[in-house]
Amino acid sequence: MMQRQDPLRGFRYLVEIDGLVSGAFLHVKGLSREVRHESYREGGVNEYEHKLLTQVTYPVVVFERGLAFDDLWKWALDAADGDAVRRTIRVRLQDEEGGRAWAWQIEHAVPVKWSSSDLDANSSQVVMETLELAHHGLRKAT
Repeated sequence: MMQRQDPLRGFRYLVEIDGLVSGAFLHVKGLSREVRHESYREGGVNEYEHKLLTQVTYPVVVFERGLAFDDLWKWALDAADGDAVRRTIRVRLQDEEGGRAWAWQIEHAVPVKWSSSDLDANSSQVVMETLELAHHGLRKAT
C-alpha cells in the first residue's frame, strides 16, 4: 500500500488566514518593523542630537515559491476586483518534524500583488508564485 505524501512537508513556512492553513512557501521576506525618527538639535547642546520618534512603518511581506490553496488565490482575486478584505495572517515556521516552532502575526493584511515567474518551455526552471501583502502591523503569534 502506498503512503500518502503530504505536499506541505517540503515547505518550511505555513500561511494561515484567520486560523486556517491556506498555503506554504519556501521564502518569506519583509517581516520587519521600522521606527522612524527625526533629529532635533537643541541650542547650546553640542554633545548629541535629540531623536524624536515619529511613526512605525511596515514594508510589504513577500511570499515566494509557494503552494497556495484556493482561498488564498480567491482572496487576492477579490482584492484585485475591488473587494479588499483585511485579514489576520500567521506565518508559522515548522520544525524538522513539521511541528510548530515559531510564528509571526501580520495584522490587517491585504493582497497587493500576485505574480508568477515567466513561463519558458526552453528552461527547466521551476514556476514560482509570489504574493505580496500590505499590512498594519507585525507581532509574535502564539
